[in-house]
Amino acid sequence: MSASPASQHRTYTWHDPQPTTEAIQRLSSLEVLQGIGDGTPPTPPVMDTLAIEPVEIEPGRVVFELNPTGWRYNALGTVHGGVLATLADNPLGACVYTRLPAGTGYTTQGINVTFLRPVTIDTGPIRCEGTALNVGRRTAYATAAITDLTGRLLAHATTTCLIFPAADRQPAHTRQHVGQGTSPTS
Repeated sequence: MSASPASQHRTYTWHDPQPTTEAIQRLSSLEVLQGIGDGTPPTPPVMDTLAIEPVEIEPGRVVFELNPTGWRYNALGTVHGGVLATLADNPLGACVYTRLPAGTGYTTQGINVTFLRPVTIDTGPIRCEGTALNVGRRTAYATAAITDLTGRLLAHATTTCLIFPAADRQPAHTRQHVGQGTSPTS
């Protein structure tokens, strides 16, 4: 019988998304994303949760990085595909967002990810570069490549995004906040 592996712990903090939601109403999309890269407005909670970092932001092109760690592993000892799909979804949407006017939002309408190689701690830091290929009035199309730092392709993704006016959009209340009688921004 093998010994149980040592328990490991991870602690992190995240920020209230309200300042980012407010920034979206008054700043250009490029200013919002560049601000997130600088820490003002704060990073969206999902990026804090998975430790995804924006590293390059320009119109129509965005690069995010992730350092593979054991807490992202599946039972097979590789980074879970859902983590890689979320990594891809961030620059896919963000590269579209950089091409939208102030006060405009988007949401992922569909995403397709093709995994080419397993990702582990030994892979080292990985990058995902998203490029907006077409941004129309109602929909947009983008592509992304996840690579290691040598440029070896690990996964490829595409997305279609739905574009809409972002006026008066507020973060959704979570069950925890509703149960406590507070809002996510309290």
